[in-house]
Amino acid sequence: MKRKVAVLPGDGIGQEVMNGALAVLKAVGDQFGHQFEVIQGDIGGVAIDSHGTPLPKQTLELCKECDAVLLGAVGGPKWKDVPVQLRPEKGLLGIRKELGLFANLRPISTFKSLLDASPLKRNVVQGVDFVIVRELTGGLYFGKPSERRGENKEVAVDTLHYERSEIEKVVHKAFQLASNRRKKLTSVDKANVLESSRLWREVVDEISGDYPDVEVEHLLVDAAAMKIVYQPTQFDVIVTENMFGDILSDEASMLTGSLGMLPSASLREDHFGLYEPVHGSAPDIAGEDKANPMAMMLSVAMMLKHSFGLKEEAEMVEKAVQEVLDTGYRTDDLKELGSGTIVGTEAMSQLVVEQIEPNHAMSSILSTYL
Repeated sequence: MKRKVAVLPGDGIGQEVMNGALAVLKAVGDQFGHQFEVIQGDIGGVAIDSHGTPLPKQTLELCKECDAVLLGAVGGPKWKDVPVQLRPEKGLLGIRKELGLFANLRPISTFKSLLDASPLKRNVVQGVDFVIVRELTGGLYFGKPSERRGENKEVAVDTLHYERSEIEKVVHKAFQLASNRRKKLTSVDKANVLESSRLWREVVDEISGDYPDVEVEHLLVDAAAMKIVYQPTQFDVIVTENMFGDILSDEASMLTGSLGMLPSASLREDHFGLYEPVHGSAPDIAGEDKANPMAMMLSVAMMLKHSFGLKEEAEMVEKAVQEVLDTGYRTDDLKELGSGTIVGTEAMSQLVVEQIEPNHAMSSILSTYL
């Protein structure tokens, strides 16, 4: 069975980290006898330069024809002065909406060999293992343009809009995830202030009856923000609306010490998903062989697990990353640890690939795809 993957490297370090991800995918295919056909497309700033839009029609059609999407990163100062509707980030928001990717999963797990990379104390972050499920296609980020700014430019309005059906979909996804983990769901809202949050809490309570084995708690978003930094091990699955999820997941990323270690998945109701690292395009280090490719590689692991049902293969990728870290290799973003061997993007990618498929040169793997 051949699986088709749309590959959208995007901007900045996107292509660099994508190279490592494709090498990992090829190595997994060789080891387990799978076939992955990858087809590259443009999104973000490079798409603006080439097509005049951050989300070309042909890119969207490509994604619809594939079984999953791998995305590098979008954005950069080069495009800071383009009209708002043409910003690179609009490509990302657009593809989520057009593909119906309503649930964003961000696993937050600490690596034993990187505990000292976190700005928090070792005893606080040790054993952290939770997932943030963020609603992705509603809320403030999708207010109508006419509602965002008054004619005199002195008034700005953003509309936080949710329909019950939108909340139900993402809450069911979170409950299903919790059912297969440690059976605890934390729903985060601002129900003491916002009507949309009161609807959110109402829906969570109604749906909880379908999952009697899952413990449910409600937290206001400010309380959740505090607990993430002083009691992070208490969480299993967190579910919340779009903007709260965006902010809390970036906060939680600091538990691991680097955005370069965090993957994410954006899913719809079938097995289709878009997989990307949490980090941005980092234009300041683009082309310098300094980027950490591990989040992109771990995003491949999430794709193998969630879109293709290849759990053993996903675990092999995760184990390969762990073993390389345990050996003491680090990329530039982790150099403050004060120990270990600092290597570049390409060398780190090679090290991870060798854990999956020994004796294969990186150049020969990449030549299959690039």
